Amino acid sequence: MSKRSYIKRHIVPGSLLGRSLLILIIPILLIQVITIVVFFDRHWSKMTERLAFGVAGEIRLMADAIERTPDNPESVERITGYAAKSLQLLISYSPDEVLENPQNHQSSGLWQSLVTQSLAEQLQANLNRPFRIDADRQEKWFEISVQLEGGVMNVSLPERRVYSSSGYIFLIWMFAVSMVLLVLAILFMRGQVRPIRKLAVAAERFGRGQDSPSFKPEGAREVRQAAEAFIEMRKRIKRQIEQRTLMLAGVSHDLRTPLTRLKLQLAMEDDKPGIADMKQDVEDMERMIAGYLDFVRGEGEEEAIETALLPVIKRSASTAERQGKAVDINVPDDLVLHLKPMAFQRALDNVIGNAARYASALWVSAAIEEESIVLIRVEDNGPGIPEDMYEEVFKPFIRIDKSRNTDTGGVGLGLPIAMDVIHGHGGKIWLEKSQHGGLAVIMKLPV
Repeated sequence: MSKRSYIKRHIVPGSLLGRSLLILIIPILLIQVITIVVFFDRHWSKMTERLAFGVAGEIRLMADAIERTPDNPESVERITGYAAKSLQLLISYSPDEVLENPQNHQSSGLWQSLVTQSLAEQLQANLNRPFRIDADRQEKWFEISVQLEGGVMNVSLPERRVYSSSGYIFLIWMFAVSMVLLVLAILFMRGQVRPIRKLAVAAERFGRGQDSPSFKPEGAREVRQAAEAFIEMRKRIKRQIEQRTLMLAGVSHDLRTPLTRLKLQLAMEDDKPGIADMKQDVEDMERMIAGYLDFVRGEGEEEAIETALLPVIKRSASTAERQGKAVDINVPDDLVLHLKPMAFQRALDNVIGNAARYASALWVSAAIEEESIVLIRVEDNGPGIPEDMYEEVFKPFIRIDKSRNTDTGGVGLGLPIAMDVIHGHGGKIWLEKSQHGGLAVIMKLPV
């Protein structure tokens, strides 16, 4: 499988709604990523760097002031009080103390790690003294310990002194606005896709021979054009079916009437030479005309109704049983399908009758498969046909001379009629090799 096929099958959504949303979401995500990168690079990082630079300068100022009067507690207290009041720096001085683990900065979380790193860089550049930074995320405070000549100065400051909270606000607003836009896009796209789904349902119902009287064009201009074209196509097809039905009714009457007169005249003749052959010719003509009319008749105006499958199969199998064929039926009693009973009965008669003509035993089974699909199998133990002819036999007037005796065969319309009926029900039909040695006809129908 190529990389392109893999992406189309496993990554790109199959539905129009999914692909439309993907077209909308990808640009939004790209814009957000670019905006975040630019924001952090141009605004947040610069702002944090400047705030850290200011804090580092204030800490150096306090450190220089304490180092000038390290032995004067009153002076140190005055300096720390000024820092707390004016600079929001809580400073304590521990004389004769030595700083442990300088440069071992402790922080938790991505944000505080970035802030700690920026603050450490500014202190390193401006303080010129050993120091250690401890960040407390829960209390939102930074503890900075600086080694002075006479002891350790401890500085506590709120985290708002070191970085701006606009980053959180910016991300929250961007995420909230994106979610609102995404929800609006989903609602809008669902409204645009809904008419296409209705058109697909109407086309599927029409393909099954069911009507959709409530369907009407709606949606975008292109979708309405497609719906109007479908409605016009449906009208033309119905008109052609009606005209064909009327024409065939007239042809049937016109052809059968002279054949009936010929049969009556032949029946009144004595057993002269050639009379028996003429009678056989008339019967063959009647049989061929019946086959042709069955093929072009289609399903007419028959309505699809809920039909139990087992009685239909038993009626078709009874004809084969009267011919002395063994028929094994394995169909659930409660299996019900939405069928046009007469049309489906005609298709099943053709399939089972075709199998009974060349086999001594038949096996008919039906079962519900996944996704609400019914598989009907008609198998026999006859001679079968070559596998390269499995598709050819569904073409009109095709007969397999080698394995299907032309003297006992039909006119080559049984399987084409069955295929038209099954397709008219929204199903499929194909051939396989039977496990009993003959041929298996599989019909796939929606429940």
